[in-house]
Amino acid sequence: MSSQDLAESDPTADATAPTDEEAIDEAAVDTPCPIVDSIEQIGSQWRLVVLYELQNGERRFNELKRETDANARTLSRVLDDLQESGFVDRRMEEDAPVATYYSLTEKGESLAPVFAEIDEWAQEWLAECNA
Repeated sequence: MSSQDLAESDPTADATAPTDEEAIDEAAVDTPCPIVDSIEQIGSQWRLVVLYELQNGERRFNELKRETDANARTLSRVLDDLQESGFVDRRMEEDAPVATYYSLTEKGESLAPVFAEIDEWAQEWLAECNA
């Protein structure tokens, strides 16, 4: 083998190794994108608490503040995020005193079975941890 042949050959190349594109495709299959995307939308502690509380029906801002123990700034930001993401509707009553009401959209209501499953799991597994 000449020195030119050695220079042109890549000793690390393997004909059976996947190309970069194939490796990216394999990684995409192994990545739980729907789960990651879902957690990014609903995964913060405050978002989950607010979504859970709104399952009981429409609430005023101060009711949510009291039920969640969130400060006003955090709750306002979370409600804005949830409204922008399509999980929550906001309704204003202009009568004195002005009141803002929040409720779940159809998208938000669709999380009810998820919360039920988490609750069921928690009853079984977290009770064992605390025993």
